[in-house]
Amino acid sequence: MSKLLQDKVIIVTGAGRGIGREIALLCAAEGAKVVVNDPGVASDGSGTSAAPAEEVVEEIKKRGGTAVANFESVAEAIPASRIVKTATDHFGRLDGVVNNAGILRDMIFHKMSVEAFEAVIKVHLLGSFYVAHAAARLFREQESGSFVHFTSTSGLIGNYGQANYAAAKLGIVGLSKSIALDMHRFNVRSNCVSPFAWSRMIGTIPTETEAERERVERMKQMGPEKIAPVVAYLLSDAAKDVTGQVFAVRMNEIVLMGQSRPIRSVHRGEGWTPQTVAEHAMPALKPSFYKLDRSADIFSWDPI
Repeated sequence: MSKLLQDKVIIVTGAGRGIGREIALLCAAEGAKVVVNDPGVASDGSGTSAAPAEEVVEEIKKRGGTAVANFESVAEAIPASRIVKTATDHFGRLDGVVNNAGILRDMIFHKMSVEAFEAVIKVHLLGSFYVAHAAARLFREQESGSFVHFTSTSGLIGNYGQANYAAAKLGIVGLSKSIALDMHRFNVRSNCVSPFAWSRMIGTIPTETEAERERVERMKQMGPEKIAPVVAYLLSDAAKDVTGQVFAVRMNEIVLMGQSRPIRSVHRGEGWTPQTVAEHAMPALKPSFYKLDRSADIFSWDPI
C-alpha cells in the first residue's frame, strides 16, 4: 500500500511521550518528515528535559524515517512560532499540525487556584491557537494544509475536578470549527480528535472508589497507538473532504461526536415575564434537559 503522508512535513506537539509519540512514529512510517516538539515537562507542566523528544527522533531515524526535535513551549506565542520555523528551516515547508501538547492541574472547582486554571488554558487552548496561527499564513499561501487538534470528553460531556481542562478542551472545538470555516476557501482543513487512551496524564485520575478503579483498569486496555491512525488519516490528502468535525477514538472504535444544535423551543406571542418563564417555558423545556453526566456515564461500555 502507498504511504499516505509521503514527503509531507508534519508538526506534532507534545510528541515525546504517549499519544503524541505514537502519532509522530506513525506519521514518519507513512512517509512524513516530522517535527517532534516536546519540552519534556512533567504532567503538571513542571521541569524540562530534551530526552523525550530526542528519543522519539532517534527511534524514527532507526526505523528509516526523517525527523527533527524541537523543545519549545506552546504556551507562549513567540516560542510556539519557532516550532513552525523549525519545520520550514529544516524541511522547507509545512503540511500538517497536530496540536497534542497538554498538562493537567486537576482540582475540585472551589479549591482550584487561578494559577492552575490559567496554566492549563495557556498550554491547551492558547497553545493550540499559537501554533495554528503561526502555521496558518503558510497554509494560506500554499493553499493547502491540515490541522488536527486534541479535545476531550471532559469538555464535550463533563468530568469532576477538571474545570480548567474542560474549558480549554471545549474552547479548542470552537477554535477548530472557526479555522475550518475561515480557511475552507484555501483548502485548509481543521478537525478535532477526542482520545480515550492510557497515558501518564490519565494516570492522574483518582482511584479512591471501586468504580474509579474499574474505570482506570478499562482505560489501561486502550493504548495510545490506537489514536494515531485516525490522526494520520486526517493529515493526509485522503481526508481532503473532511473538515470541521470532532471524532472520538476509543480503542478500535471511531465515533463521530455531535455538535451543539437546537433541540426544543417554546414561544409566547406576548413575550415572557420571569413568572411565565417559570410556569410555561421551563416545564416545557425540562424533558429535554441534559443530566449532569460525566464522560464515564456516556461511554459506559467496555472498550472494544
